Amino acid sequence: MITILQIGFGPLGIQIGKYIAEKKTIKTIAVVDVNPNLKGNSLQSIDVKLSKDITISGSIKEALHKLKEKPQVAIITTVSSLEKLIPQVKEVAEFGIPVISTCEELSYPWKLQPQLSKELDAICKKNQIACIGTGINPGFVMDYLPSVFSSVCKNIEHVNVERIQDATPRRIPFQKKIGAGLDLIAFKEKEETGTLRHVGLRESVYLLANSLGLELDSVSESLNPVIADHKVSSSAITVKKGDARGVEQISHGYVNGVCKISMHFIAAIGEPRSYDKITIKGTPNFTSLIEGGLNGDITTCAITINCIQSVLKAQPGLQTMADIGVPGSVN
Repeated sequence: MITILQIGFGPLGIQIGKYIAEKKTIKTIAVVDVNPNLKGNSLQSIDVKLSKDITISGSIKEALHKLKEKPQVAIITTVSSLEKLIPQVKEVAEFGIPVISTCEELSYPWKLQPQLSKELDAICKKNQIACIGTGINPGFVMDYLPSVFSSVCKNIEHVNVERIQDATPRRIPFQKKIGAGLDLIAFKEKEETGTLRHVGLRESVYLLANSLGLELDSVSESLNPVIADHKVSSSAITVKKGDARGVEQISHGYVNGVCKISMHFIAAIGEPRSYDKITIKGTPNFTSLIEGGLNGDITTCAITINCIQSVLKAQPGLQTMADIGVPGSVN
C-alpha cells in the first residue's frame, strides 16, 4: 500500500481524494489545507466517500506530526505559480517525500523561469526526492502526447496541436480562471493582472520542443476573449450576449524565424464542439483526433494518481513528463 499526503483540498484535491479512495494499492493518510473553514474537519464531512478517520490539518508539519510513518508521496494541488509552489515543495522535501503537483508552471519551467527551476532542482536533489508537474494540460494532451507521436516520424517539419473544449461541465474555479461571464472591460482588466488565462501553454510549447530536439529562438502567445453571440449558462455562471464565455490562446514556437510548433487552445462555456487534435507534418504526415476531447477534471485527477509509481522510480531532482517512466493505471 502506497501512502499519500494530499496538500490542497479544493475541488481538484477532493476529486483526487475520491479517486484514491476507490483504489486498492494507494491510500490517502493525511490532508493539508490552509482554509480555516476546513481545518479540523473530517474528510467524510466534505464527501461521504472519504474517510471519517482523517481530519484536515492546517500545515504540513501538523499533518505529519499526527502520523506514525511519513507518507511515501505528496500530491500538491494548490497553486499555478512556480514561485508560490517552491516553499511548499521545500517543506515536503525536507521530510524526504517525493512530490507530484498539478501546478501548471511546474510542467516545464526551465526556459521561462530558469532560476526558480535551478532552485527547485537543487532542493529536490539535496533531499534525494523527485518532483514532477503533471495534469491533462499542460502535462499530457498538448505536449507529452504529441511528443510520443513524434517517435514514429523520420523527420518533422511542423506540429500543430489544438485543444478546443466546452467548459460547461468543468469545475467552477476553472470557469472563473478563463473569464467566463465577465464583460469585456473586466476581462481585459483581469488579463492585464495575469489572473485570467490558461496557464501552461508556453510551457507546453517548450516541453514539446525539447522532446523534438528543437532549440527555439522565440515563443509567441496571444490571448483573446471568446464572445457570446447569445446567452449561455453553466451550473454556476450565466454569460450574457456580448460578454466573454471563455478564452482563446494561440502560441507559436520558432526556429530561425520558421514556425515549427503551433498550439491553439479554446475553453469556453457553450463551445459547440470539443476535441483534441494533433497534426504532424513530416514523414509520415498524420493527424490524430480525439472527438469530444479529454475531460480536463477527470483526466487531470487520473494522470496525477497514475504518476505515483513513476515519481517513486524517478531520479532525484525536478523532472518533466518527458523524463519519467510512462505512467500506468494504478489499481
